[in-house]
Amino acid sequence: MKMSRFNAFIFLILVMISAMFWMGFHEGKAPSPRRVIQFSGLVVTGDSLKPLPYSTIWVKGTRRGTTTDYYGFFSLPVYEKDTLRFTSVGYKQSFYVVPDTLTQHRYSAVQMMTRDTIHLAETVIYPWPTREQFRQAFLHTEVPSDDYDRAMRNLAHAEMRERFEKMPMDGSMNFRHLVQQHSQQLYYAGQAPPLRIFDPFAWSEFFQAWREGRFRRND
Repeated sequence: MKMSRFNAFIFLILVMISAMFWMGFHEGKAPSPRRVIQFSGLVVTGDSLKPLPYSTIWVKGTRRGTTTDYYGFFSLPVYEKDTLRFTSVGYKQSFYVVPDTLTQHRYSAVQMMTRDTIHLAETVIYPWPTREQFRQAFLHTEVPSDDYDRAMRNLAHAEMRERFEKMPMDGSMNFRHLVQQHSQQLYYAGQAPPLRIFDPFAWSEFFQAWREGRFRRND
């Protein structure tokens, strides 16, 4: 009887030591850290597979993210099992989970975005207060018979000739003046332009124009 109690006591001590050893072993074992993956890829449209520039990629639950370039390419460091959220104006947001079974520290993927189409109700704008007035004006509108008559009325040669006569310069002169201004800006780029008030040639041109009466009023 005493021997059986002693054996039970020894067995209980061995069980306790085994349990303490097992718990200490698992408590001392730290969880393995997640690996850093250089995640890169291309964001394209789902209908035409064209690159989608300037899309936004965010790591869900963090403040880390990036945007695609003009060609839809992106690259950012992430952890395994991270969830990436892709957003772009006019497209539905999509998510992508980085797999934890990768054997390398680099990973590439192509993310397709679906268009977010919004159908709005039809809106009809009338230039008249009521439909009856619009219908009356529309039925009594005199439409030119052919394209030539409509073009002649739209051009209004008499009015265009009157405006042309009052213009100080024509198209070629305006273009030449614009080119001269642009050339002068490029010529003095990075330095201060000279003051024409100290230019003797400018004063000579001024006196010559004054003698010729160019500053006289025509009215």
